[in-house]
Amino acid sequence: MSANALAAQCCVVGGGPAGMMMGYLLARAGVDVVVLEKHADFLRDFRGDTIHPSTMELMRELGLLDAFLRLPHRKVERLVGEIGNVRVTMAEFTRLTTACKFIAFMPQWDFLDFMAHCGRRCRSFRLMMKTEATDLIEEDGRVAGVRANAETGAVEIRANLVIGADGRHSKIRERAGLKVEDLGAPMDVLWMRLSRREGDYAEAFGHFETGGILIMIDRGDYWQCAYVIQKGSAEGVMRRDIADFRRTILGLSPWLGERVNELKSWDDVKLLTVALDRLPQWYRPGLLCIGDAAHAMSPIGGVGINLAIQDAVAAANILAEPLRAGAVTLDHLARVQKRREWPTRATQWFQRTIQNRVIGPVLAGATQPKVPLPVKLMDWFPALRGIPARFIGIGVRPEHVQTKEAAEAQ
Repeated sequence: MSANALAAQCCVVGGGPAGMMMGYLLARAGVDVVVLEKHADFLRDFRGDTIHPSTMELMRELGLLDAFLRLPHRKVERLVGEIGNVRVTMAEFTRLTTACKFIAFMPQWDFLDFMAHCGRRCRSFRLMMKTEATDLIEEDGRVAGVRANAETGAVEIRANLVIGADGRHSKIRERAGLKVEDLGAPMDVLWMRLSRREGDYAEAFGHFETGGILIMIDRGDYWQCAYVIQKGSAEGVMRRDIADFRRTILGLSPWLGERVNELKSWDDVKLLTVALDRLPQWYRPGLLCIGDAAHAMSPIGGVGINLAIQDAVAAANILAEPLRAGAVTLDHLARVQKRREWPTRATQWFQRTIQNRVIGPVLAGATQPKVPLPVKLMDWFPALRGIPARFIGIGVRPEHVQTKEAAEAQ
């Protein structure tokens, strides 16, 4: 084999939450795995930073929870919102039966660095940073590896299985010719930071008003803010003077006061284009897509990271032994999709319902938002707050680690 060629039992493309978890679980089970990450580090701002109780349960099962919770994070035990001038509690995670009864807001780069550290403790784990997959290697109708550009030049990675975990703009998915079903999203999001002070709310907080939605997440010394806009309207919004935008934010949360002046220019505001889609088929011979590459999620509930991690756990549970034996079949790949497709569809159905019945009408300014009856019931009967907490925090059909740690992994 030439100097610019490598071989592995599995090549994972993408060093995000799904890819890093997949790489670690396979290496822990004794599978020879290479993970490709196109950037030099994991430092990207305004990525999904929510670590849900379901993910922390997996950390507990792996014996990693204590070390994981030593990473910087903020605990959120309830989700609170204002609909018009009515303040309501919409979910209470303290009612869950999990070891961690909260959502942890943790910078994604800390989470990914932690998973990389865990992976490097396994002999069969290789993480190649600054290595971007550019194409698939195909032989006899089967994916047999990937071509990539690394620091040292072009490289080929031959593998029995390629995992596409390279996000909602997946190049692997595109090269494989897998078609995407667009489910539609009526919104985009403008992200920004505003300083937080003592005496501010301690919970994740959302304000719904006619024509505007502002979500605020406590990150310790600052608020991570998401101003929700109608799909495709960002260019028009950002053509306005930044002072107009500051007034809009202040109108939704007047208690911020002069802090809105921290938004000096539009350089302080980042656009997130919201997508909601999925692949009708996640696989081809020699290839499987997981996470956002298989199903982009709306930011509603912040469940995207956790759904991607659940995909990785299910895939590792089903594929670890066939990979070690060099006998992965199309049936194995179909089993992964079958296992994870229903939770994906159920979650996306919930997100579409909220988009179409709540967010779309509010952004259109069609109606003055009112407190829905289910939310009123949760106010009257607090025990009901455990229902949305379970759906958001644990999800539909949570996965558990079934792969065994191989003696030769360490």
